[in-house]
Amino acid sequence: MEFSEYKKEIEQMVAQISDFRGSLDLDVLKESIADNEAQMADPTFWNDQAKAQKIINENNVLKNKYDNFNQLKEAVEELEILLEMCQEDGDSDLWSELDDKYQLTKQKLQSYQLSLLLNGPYDKNNAILEFHPGAGGTESQDWGAMLLRMYTRWAEQHGFTVEIEDYLAGDEAGIKSVTMVISGTNAYGYLRSEKGVHRLVRISPFDSAGRRHTSFCSVNVMPELDDDVEVDLRPEDIKMEVFRSSGAGGQHINKTSSAVRLIHIPTGIVVSSQAQRSQFQNRATAERMLKSKLYQLELEEQEKKRAQIQGEQLDIGWGSQIRSYVFHPYSMVKDHRTGFETGNISNVMDGDLDGFINAYLQWHLKQENPR
Repeated sequence: MEFSEYKKEIEQMVAQISDFRGSLDLDVLKESIADNEAQMADPTFWNDQAKAQKIINENNVLKNKYDNFNQLKEAVEELEILLEMCQEDGDSDLWSELDDKYQLTKQKLQSYQLSLLLNGPYDKNNAILEFHPGAGGTESQDWGAMLLRMYTRWAEQHGFTVEIEDYLAGDEAGIKSVTMVISGTNAYGYLRSEKGVHRLVRISPFDSAGRRHTSFCSVNVMPELDDDVEVDLRPEDIKMEVFRSSGAGGQHINKTSSAVRLIHIPTGIVVSSQAQRSQFQNRATAERMLKSKLYQLELEEQEKKRAQIQGEQLDIGWGSQIRSYVFHPYSMVKDHRTGFETGNISNVMDGDLDGFINAYLQWHLKQENPR
């Protein structure tokens, strides 16, 4: 880029920093961090371990927000100084250094802006993902496995941990259903954009005639809830079944029936966990998942009632695809809510989802705050 282009871009970065400062209220942020650290210094802090861990996690989020802002502010100030030096000196090495730092700072600014959009009540929580391929047998089951890999790669690239809690393999290839937990700060905030039906168009590798097939897979995304959220789980409403782990998606194969399936009798909701080594651990995991599903069901009912009152139409049917992945006759991935699309389908299937996630968060913010 030329000097004038760099100058314009850096001026926009300065404006972004100013916007961040206005939305953050740094004094309040700093005060909250100091309050948490005062509690952590109290000799009785660890008496309640669950509460203590929650305060530590909250403080880490606040400190990251505060420290990252200051680091970004310094990085943009360095860019301003470096641009002046380039104008005065014109040395090629300086211009190269400017470009490297500009690209890195631009990427960090985008990531920081994305993190500020995650302000929902459960955005910071771990995410539970469920994959349910649609009709179509092996073709759709293979598509489900491709999506499972895509989200696993995305999670690994962002430093999140992945655990498969329940895995039912397809008859010939792919999956019949999978439940996974992606753990890390803001996992649910990022991945809530992925809830819905994902549509694939490609030449099927399972069709000897080489015909084009369309497949569907439903992805459900829920926050993993902590003990602060109260959901009425009455023992008499829960039926428990035990079975042996399949081993296909877990860390080991059990020789005993330690896997647990919970059936919530009033709603018919079924959850399973087979990743843990003991029946007790699997039951605890399954109860957390059931709690999340019941809470999600309650929120969806509230949303339906709100839509009825306001006369809105909610499109929640199987046909409501959120995103299409086209391998043939051209390459394209397009989100039908935001309009964001890319032709680099191989990168997307390797976990490059940040463009879609960012576009969704921006779109969702506009839906909540229309002007």
